Amino acid sequence: MKKILAMAAAAALAAGASAFAANPFSDVSTSDWAYQAVSDLSDQGIVEGYPDGTFKGQTNITRYEMAQIVARLMAKEDQYNAEQRATIDKLAAEYADELDSLGVRVTNLEKKVGNISWSGDARMRFQDLDTDEDTYKARVRLNMTAQVNDEVKIIGRFKTEATLTDDSDAQTTMDRLHALWQPTDRFSFDIGRTDLFLGQTGYLYDDRFQGIIAKYKAGSWGAEVGYGREWKQSTEASDLLGDGSTRETFYVQANTKVGDRVRLNAFYQNFADGWGTNYHYDKDGKVDGSNAKYISGDKGVSLYGIGARIDLGGQFYIDGDFIQNTSDVTIRDYAGNKSTFDKPVMWVAGLNYGKEDLKNPGTFWMGVHYVDAEAGSYIGASTLDITKILDNSVYSGAEFWVAEINYALAKNISLDGYYYFGGDYDDGTDFGDMYGVELNYKF
Repeated sequence: MKKILAMAAAAALAAGASAFAANPFSDVSTSDWAYQAVSDLSDQGIVEGYPDGTFKGQTNITRYEMAQIVARLMAKEDQYNAEQRATIDKLAAEYADELDSLGVRVTNLEKKVGNISWSGDARMRFQDLDTDEDTYKARVRLNMTAQVNDEVKIIGRFKTEATLTDDSDAQTTMDRLHALWQPTDRFSFDIGRTDLFLGQTGYLYDDRFQGIIAKYKAGSWGAEVGYGREWKQSTEASDLLGDGSTRETFYVQANTKVGDRVRLNAFYQNFADGWGTNYHYDKDGKVDGSNAKYISGDKGVSLYGIGARIDLGGQFYIDGDFIQNTSDVTIRDYAGNKSTFDKPVMWVAGLNYGKEDLKNPGTFWMGVHYVDAEAGSYIGASTLDITKILDNSVYSGAEFWVAEINYALAKNISLDGYYYFGGDYDDGTDFGDMYGVELNYKF
C-alpha cells in the first residue's frame, strides 16, 4: 500500500483533529488531495517524516512503519468511540508481532475480532499425594471479553479439565460469566459468576463466586463489598456450611499501602446459613452416627482476617494472614472422642524472593510458607493447591510447610513446583510429604 493511502485511512480513523494544522513536509503541497490528512496526523504526533523534512508519500509503507502508526493510535485510544476502537483493535491484531518488537503490549497480544477479545491459559500437572495416589491432569481455559460500550464488558471463561490417565472425568464448563460495569476509574460493579480472593496470601479463594461485587479504589487504598454464594468448596466445607444452594454470604474487604514497603489487608465474611450437626463418611465409606466424624456449632458462620506484606529490599518480602472463625466448633473423631475449639484460627506466614515475569524468560519467584490451621478455621479452596490437606483440617486441624517456585521457562511458559513437608494433623497423624509439578502456558 502506498504510504499516502495509509495516511488517508488513518486520518479517517482519527477524525476530529484541528483543521488548521500547518504543512510539516516539503514534498506535500496544499493542493495534494491528502494534504489535510497528512498534516492533521503530523500535528497529532501520529506520523513522522524523514530527517530531510520529506514525507515520501508515494513509496510503499512497510509493516514496521504501519505498526508505529498503530501504536500511536493506541496511545490515544481513550479519545475514540467504540467503532473506532474496534478498528484499532483489528489493526493491533494484524501488526501484533511488529508492535511487540516495538515494546507495545497489545493486551497480551490477544487476537481480537471486532469488539470481542480472546485469551487463555493451559496447564499440565503431576501431583504425588500422601494417599499413594499419583494424578496427571490437564486443563485449558479460554477467556472471552466483549466490549458492550465504553463502560460495560461481558466476560466469560470456558474451562476443560481431564485426568490424562482416565478420560471418563473429562468435562467442559463455563466457570465464569459476569458483567463488569466501570463508570469511572475508581468505581466498578461486577455481576454474575466471577472469582473471590480474600486476604493477602490466597488461602481463602473461590474461582466461582456468584453474586455482585462493588469495588472502589483511590490512590494507595481500596475497598470492596460483595453478596452472593460460594461455589468451590470442599465436601467437608459443605458439611460445615450447609447445602450449596443456600450458602449465601456477605463480605467486606479493604486494603492499603503504607509508605513504599508495607501493604495491609483486612476482611470480614459472614455465611448466613449452615452449621447444626453435619456428618462425614467414616473410614469404611459408610455414614454411621457412632463412627463418623461430625462438626457442630452455632447457626451461621463468620470469619474475619488481617494480612500484611512487607518488602524487605533486594526482592525479598514477607507476607502473612491471621484468620479466625467467630463461632466455637466441636469435633468428634472416629473413635468418638470430642474436642472443642474456641473460635478456631488459622495462621499463614511466609518468606518470598523475586518476581516471575512471563515476558522475560529466566525470571522467577520462590517462597516458603508455614500454615497452622485449627479445625473449623478453613472453609474453602485455595490458590496454593493445599485443599487436600486443609479439607481434613476442617475436622482435625493441621500444621505444615509448603515451598514453591515459579520459573519463566520461555516466553509465556512457566514451570512451577511445590512441596508440602513437615506436617501433621492435630491428632498427631503425619500426612506425609506431597509435591506437584506444573507446566503453565499463557496465550
